[in-house]
Formats: sequence, C-alpha cells, structure tokens
Amino acid sequence: MLAAVLDEFGTPLDVREVPDPGVRAGEVVVDVLATCVLPYASEVFGGERRYPLETPVIPGLGGIARVVTTGPDATRLTPGDLVWCDATVRSRDDANTPDITLQGWSSRGDGGLRLSRHFHDGSFAERMSVPTECVYPLGDVDEADAARWSALGVYLVPYGGLLAADVRAGESLLVSGATGNFGSAAVAVGLAMGASRVVAVGRDRRVLDDLRVRLGDRVRTVALTGEAERDRSAMITAGGGPLDVVLDILPPAVDAGVVRTAAMTVREYGRVVLMGGVGMLGGADLALPYPWLMRNSVTVRGQWMYPREANGRLIELARAGLLDLDQDAVHTFPLGRTNDAIAHAASHGGPFTRTVLTPHDR
Repeated sequence: MLAAVLDEFGTPLDVREVPDPGVRAGEVVVDVLATCVLPYASEVFGGERRYPLETPVIPGLGGIARVVTTGPDATRLTPGDLVWCDATVRSRDDANTPDITLQGWSSRGDGGLRLSRHFHDGSFAERMSVPTECVYPLGDVDEADAARWSALGVYLVPYGGLLAADVRAGESLLVSGATGNFGSAAVAVGLAMGASRVVAVGRDRRVLDDLRVRLGDRVRTVALTGEAERDRSAMITAGGGPLDVVLDILPPAVDAGVVRTAAMTVREYGRVVLMGGVGMLGGADLALPYPWLMRNSVTVRGQWMYPREANGRLIELARAGLLDLDQDAVHTFPLGRTNDAIAHAASHGGPFTRTVLTPHDR
C-alpha cells in the first residue's frame, strides 16, 4: 500500500510503498477514505510541539474508512461497513486508569509510549489497523460525504471537555479560545448539546462576528482587550450573569492569565474544564485564588481527549443534524500531495475549515 511516512522530525513526509497491515485478534483492518490534517500538524512533524512520537511513523489522527477484515473477536462489524476510526487507544489491562496513545500522533506517559509502539501507525495511508473497540459504524451515511465526516476528530475533542463539565440543556457556556479550530468546534458542539447561550471569547473580531452570524443568536461574543477586569466583566455581561460552565481550549503560546480571567467568570458551584495547551511549552502556571475556589464551591478539572462513549454520541448528534457538518469548508488532497495538505492546513486553520487527505484518490 501507499503511505506518507515521517522518517525524521523536521523533514517532509515521504509517500512510498510500505507493507499492508495484517489483521490480528482485537484489531480491524480498514481502507482509509478520509482523514483530517490538523492546522498544527506542521508543528508536530517539525518537532516544535515535542510530541513523544517515535519515527519512522505513518502519522494521522483517525478518519473515515471501510472495513476490510475483522479479527475473530468482532461479532457485528462486517467487511464493507462505513466506519469512524477513533485514534484514542487505551491499554486493556487497567480499566480504571488505562494508558493512552493517540495512534499515529502522540501519547501520555511511559505506558502510553509503550502502547504506541504496537498501535504505531496512523491514517496517512491507504490502509491501517485499528483496535476493534475504536471502530464505530456510521450507518447510512453516504460515502461521498466521507471527507466532511472526517472532521469528527476535531469536534470530539471539545465534546470530551463538555461531557467532563456535565453540560446540561439550558445552561450557559463560555468558550475561551473560541476563534481557533477546536474552540469554534466547541461553540458548535455546546449549541448542539442545548446550551442556552455560548459566550465565544477570542481576539479576532472578524472570526467572532462570523461565529455569531453562522451559529445564531445563542452565541454572544467578547473580543479580548488584555485588561483582565474589563474582559471578565464583559464575559459575565455577555453570559447574562456568571456562567455555569467555562471551557478553556487555548493553544500553548497563550499566557495563563487569559485562562484565569475566563475561569473566574463562573457562578457559585460552576465548573471549569481545562483542555488547551497553555503552559505545555513553558511559561507561568495557572494561579486561581484558593478562597474563591473554596467559598464558591467551584469545580476545576483537566480533560485530555474524551471518553470512549463520546464517539457514538457525537455521531448521533451529527446524524440528527443537531451538529451541522455541512457548515464546514472542506479542502481535499490525495495522498501524493500530503506535504501540500500539511502546508494548506497550517495556513487555513480557521473555524470550520477542514483540510482532508483522501488516500484512495489519485
């Protein structure tokens, strides 16, 4: 089969023939139809993000595929099924605190790195082998829409944070970092989950205005000024009072003070979920006042990725039309132009813009 291989960080990916993956117990082999190229892929492959990804590797973070072969432990999947392949792979020997690797992308801790050496290669290929439990049937979705549905991987990340916050219909939500690729997805998913209003916070007024026009009157926007108290007041006003939930999904380069300002807009018994990359490349830690947290019974938690059940639930939100995938602008590239796709994603990383590899196109 053909695959795009990262031989060393800082070098272009090489599209070449590699051996087909073989099917083993607990795994499913699929033909990859479409896989999203994230806007920061160039930073990962260039080594800037310092991800624990061992080369050589076929990268790629999940995608839409057709089942080719199943292992003996699969009782419902059949060859030809159109499926979503989740890149979040969990170790099977500890149900309480499993090690996690993102197949073809990253991992958490030493255990996750060991797991990645088995589930090593990702979706920038004509075929890949995926753990059986990471394969989700899409039902009667048209294969012609595979590229559009591959954006599930973007929407799943903030969905994991909103599930961690236990967002309920009718609650107010603030998204810190709403003008980015994941942040704008968080706004859309929050609305799909029934948030009464979503306060979208960011610096780019043009993008914020587009979110309001695109997603409707339940979206309220706040353009950051850099003055913490002024910004905090504007967020609370936009939320109609202190917020029920704050989701932070800011990128690594942002100062932790911006996270703090947003977090301190929650009401008594409010919930704050941290999903962004702030501090991962250095910088000051997040400082939240102990008395404020304690006296207001505020919950603060981190969340990396999403629980397994999020996949099926988000698929149903999209199938029902509550999450509208048709709003995405999709740009497709064949596997032979993988490096062009990576460059395109880096320069077109705005809201609802998807760069997609379609490995079987020529």
